[in-house]
Amino acid sequence: MTAISGVTDSGLFAPPEPVKRDELGQEDFLTLMITQFRNQDPFEPMDNGDFLGQLAQFGTVNGIERLNSAFSGLSSSIQSEQVLQAANLVGRSVLAQSESGYLPEAGMLSGSVVLPSSAGSVQVEISDASGQLVRRLDIGSHEAGLAEFTWDGRNESQELAPAGHYTIAARATRGTSVESVETYVQANIESVNLGQYGQGMTLNLAGGDELSVNQIRRIL
Repeated sequence: MTAISGVTDSGLFAPPEPVKRDELGQEDFLTLMITQFRNQDPFEPMDNGDFLGQLAQFGTVNGIERLNSAFSGLSSSIQSEQVLQAANLVGRSVLAQSESGYLPEAGMLSGSVVLPSSAGSVQVEISDASGQLVRRLDIGSHEAGLAEFTWDGRNESQELAPAGHYTIAARATRGTSVESVETYVQANIESVNLGQYGQGMTLNLAGGDELSVNQIRRIL
């Protein structure tokens, strides 16, 4: 009778073949160390420091393997979370820290100025790629926080400016003191690049700009 599914001619299950190993494991070293203790000369005990050192190395290696496994699971979880965030961001508008913005054809450009304290007067200057001033917006006095502004896309002569990227700078006046303040620009997210090799997720905006997630102040 031919053996099928581990059953021999005698009707008994064949014992599994031993797995051949090329290296000794932690249990093997424990067995060797115990055997050494049993067979050593009590008047001339053998040095077991090498065995103990090897066991310590095994413990370290096992700990590192478990740590790597835990980090691998955490990395997969973070990447899955990034994918979900990316899916939710595409097609949305964000308020992001930036000193430039994109003006669409016959469109508008909106943003906010960050005021650390109240200001008697706030001005926003919009310049083209050559550094030429296109429009100066006076948005008046504001308390500390975000002061919103909207540029209608027209220059000082009330003519429509061409579509493209424009530099945005803001100044706040407090009495006789004038200081530059941080600006945020409203932008539409067209696509998202997931971070690889330790890099963070980046956002591709309308007009070709790219922003880091850390630059986002608010999702609109």
